[in-house]
Amino acid sequence: MLLTFAFVLYSTFTHSSDCKKYKRHNYVLIDEPGAKEKSRILQKALLAKEFVKEKKFNDQFCFLIDMDVPSGKKRFFVYDLKMDSIIACGMVAHGHCRTSFLVKAQFSNSKQSCCTALGKYKIGERYNGQFGQAYKLYGLDVSNSNAYVRNIVLHSYSCVPENETGPFPICNSSGCPMLSPTFLKTVQSYLDSTRRPVLLWIFN
Repeated sequence: MLLTFAFVLYSTFTHSSDCKKYKRHNYVLIDEPGAKEKSRILQKALLAKEFVKEKKFNDQFCFLIDMDVPSGKKRFFVYDLKMDSIIACGMVAHGHCRTSFLVKAQFSNSKQSCCTALGKYKIGERYNGQFGQAYKLYGLDVSNSNAYVRNIVLHSYSCVPENETGPFPICNSSGCPMLSPTFLKTVQSYLDSTRRPVLLWIFN
């Protein structure tokens, strides 16, 4: 999808997160979010547990994206539903909504909006597309019901950095949850480990 880039200067100011770091599963190194982010994530995780049980989705982990967090901070969280803990996190871009650049996320389910759509998604099959490996997304709520026909997919692009850039924002997507190439590989390692549908939940 076409991309709108953030300020050219943002890459000059990239830096590592000040959060504490720790390991899970012996191979994932993550930045721990702050208390506010943790509280919001835990609230969503409780609801996610009920949803995956009811819908027979993967009940080991899910993906949570908190769009209330500025784009210059890590806001895509891999959540361990069994251990009640965040096991990985990374940067994710939001849609530009047909503006030259959008610092704070706005939301729409309209087909031509190029905005991020809030709601729960089922992650579908992997395919090789315009931006390499990507996953089709199926909207499960009224607020994101057009995701498939809008070609909203989970993919990576080189403009998304690995490290936090705050207070500077990162680039925009055309509505897709767009990750850094390295973080997509981390996400892919979880998706490749299961045959059951995986929940992705975008909220604010």
